[in-house]
Amino acid sequence: MEAFLSSLSEQALLALPWMFEFWAMPHQLPPAGNWRTWLVMGGRGAGKTRAGAEWVRAQVEGGRPLDVGRARRVALVGETYDQVRDVMVFGDSGILACSPPDRRPRWESGRRRLVWPNGATATAYSANDAQALRGPQFDAAWVDELAKWPKAQDTWDMLQFALRLGAHPQQMVTTTPRNVPVLRAIMRAGSTVQTHAPTEANRAWLAASFLEEIRVRYAGQRLERQELDGELLEDAEGSLWPAALMDACRGAKAPVMDRIVVAVDPAVTGKAGSDLCGIIVAGVVSKGPAQDWRAYVLADRSVRASSPTAWARAALDAMAAFGADRLVAEVNQGGDLVESVLRQIDPLVPYRALHARHGKAARAEPVAALYEQGRVVHLPGLGALEDQMALMTGQGFMGSGSPDRVDALVWALHDLMIVPAAKLQRPGIRAL
Repeated sequence: MEAFLSSLSEQALLALPWMFEFWAMPHQLPPAGNWRTWLVMGGRGAGKTRAGAEWVRAQVEGGRPLDVGRARRVALVGETYDQVRDVMVFGDSGILACSPPDRRPRWESGRRRLVWPNGATATAYSANDAQALRGPQFDAAWVDELAKWPKAQDTWDMLQFALRLGAHPQQMVTTTPRNVPVLRAIMRAGSTVQTHAPTEANRAWLAASFLEEIRVRYAGQRLERQELDGELLEDAEGSLWPAALMDACRGAKAPVMDRIVVAVDPAVTGKAGSDLCGIIVAGVVSKGPAQDWRAYVLADRSVRASSPTAWARAALDAMAAFGADRLVAEVNQGGDLVESVLRQIDPLVPYRALHARHGKAARAEPVAALYEQGRVVHLPGLGALEDQMALMTGQGFMGSGSPDRVDALVWALHDLMIVPAAKLQRPGIRAL
């Protein structure tokens, strides 16, 4: 090493710290080829942010400080504007920290953008404001932690329409993987290339005590494989709705429904910190024999409401928007309160109370069987619901909190498909 450094000129020594190709790990360098999307998946601390910042540098910088690079307009897209600024721009591995003094861009906070000495710009966008990507256009984009965005599909779609400048616009996605539809679709695209690394790949820059503690604490857990090994876990072990099943049930639009319901799994307390109130809209085409019926999950209108009145209003708004015939709600916890809150807003709402006599997994299994039979179709925009479904197993829900969206889905399809079909065969039906 000493011999190598001694052989370099003073100028080369000054430049060496800023030559990322010399220091980078294999997963931090873009693959060769005519790709559109470079997906970097890795564990926490694997060096994804540094790879993204250095790739942006490589796109906008020319051979000399004022020379034009390959890209002139770059989109920086994160979950929030603050995360773009604090991680992608000003972070320890962000663009400013990686830029040499003679090429360092300046941050214009009022316009949320970086401006390089050669005139190139990179503008910050939030995944919570997908519509902000309507209008502008880019020749490159860096997308960070896409798998945890709340409106990932909408924002990703808007970015694709905007990435249209130059001879061959490209984008880089850096993320810890999660089983979300938008990430799976990116991975399947023929124009996507991938690199991957576990947390330990970047061990030289991580505290040894962190690596030791985190591996011991999460050894053998799914969280270890996802957050540290950077693996995409497509569904929980024993999932009632594995990813392959969900991919097969998607549709673009629904026919005219014979019946539509809004199902509610109410958050009775309705205050800060309460569980989400699951609100699912579904319909059924029920002409012909029961075995030919098909259900369509039309929308997920779930809310985290500040009061019972707020979620009740959201449920009634969903009824009006879709022309639903009935509202059904699980009332094991809320009892008469649920109906009372709804009728305070709409005294004439068609309403049915549902009582759970079995656990969540037992209630979900007959509904999962409908999916296996190909009798349920999901319309676009149900990513958050499908995330919960992937974690529902025969032993219970493997995620954190309560599967409120799944509970509402189960009640909707129970009311639309299972009860009516059973009544055609025998009087009475054992309640879920």
